[in-house]
Amino acid sequence: MNEYKRTLAELREKATLYWSQDLLEQAGEASILPLLLKTQDKFISVLTLADGSPDAWKKFIDMSEDMKGNIFLKHLMVLSDLGGEALNKYPPLSKFFPSGLIEYVWNEQSYTYEFKVISGKASLSNSSLLVDGKNLLKGRALNDKMEDVVMLLLYASSSINNDFPDDAKEKCLIGSLLGKSEELKKFVKQNYIRVSRQIGGANATKLGQVAEEFVFKILRRELPDWTLRKNGKIPGISHSDDGRETSFDIVATSPSSKYFAIEISFQFTTNGTIERKAREAKDRAAILHKSDHFVCYVIDGAGNINIRENAVRTICQYSDCTVAFSEAEIVFLSEFMKEKSGQ
Repeated sequence: MNEYKRTLAELREKATLYWSQDLLEQAGEASILPLLLKTQDKFISVLTLADGSPDAWKKFIDMSEDMKGNIFLKHLMVLSDLGGEALNKYPPLSKFFPSGLIEYVWNEQSYTYEFKVISGKASLSNSSLLVDGKNLLKGRALNDKMEDVVMLLLYASSSINNDFPDDAKEKCLIGSLLGKSEELKKFVKQNYIRVSRQIGGANATKLGQVAEEFVFKILRRELPDWTLRKNGKIPGISHSDDGRETSFDIVATSPSSKYFAIEISFQFTTNGTIERKAREAKDRAAILHKSDHFVCYVIDGAGNINIRENAVRTICQYSDCTVAFSEAEIVFLSEFMKEKSGQ
């Protein structure tokens, strides 16, 4: 039995599925989407349980590290498409709510909430609301300013006696879904598809670079006498009609001149990259094996392991060694490389 040539089931046992805190901190602002996706189910749970009163959600905030006040607020901002920077462009809310109150309807009853902070000239930027990448990763407890914005985002669509702009007001409707489990799940899941497409591109590139650097550093430590190149090529290996040599995420060359092509994919949501790698897997393996080289894959992330199962199965079939995204797994990969190079 080849312990290195794993099945999807074997890979799933080793998978981390979500980014570690250390790597998210390295990724900076690009870490926001994976963090939100990781806490999405907890966010839905809070809104589902908060069905006793319009502010019942407060009972469930800050009870765990996964749902601090600023993370809950960021979810609402993303789903309503009204982030801190967008809100900050409006005049002071005192212009729209001169009484300092928001009157709204919830479950066919009228309620009033008195703003504690934001009825004045308070800044509503992401950093002042503690919903920027740095603060989200640390998790910040709910404060008065956050609570004001949460209530605005939950209930502005049903508010009365104010001049809050209609285009913004119509986005603030999530409060009407409190306690409605199936409607909430559908709304949140569908909107995060939109969000993933909007902010996934540049962030995916940044996260991909962080993932490659993580793998590269461990391999360099474990294989000090080898040559390692990011976005590297192997002499004579081409998959294009014009003969251009193929680039791989990492190319490792042993002291005995054995080549190892390493492809890396850590997807936290649906993404076409893994599908492309799967389509290329068979041909890449055939060409590399013909020249007595090896192809290896580092695959992880909830989007890959739980959603793109067929693609991952195909890659496992044509991979000489498939590992998940953890230090222990990359060390395992280095052991395979040493063994095959005769070290």
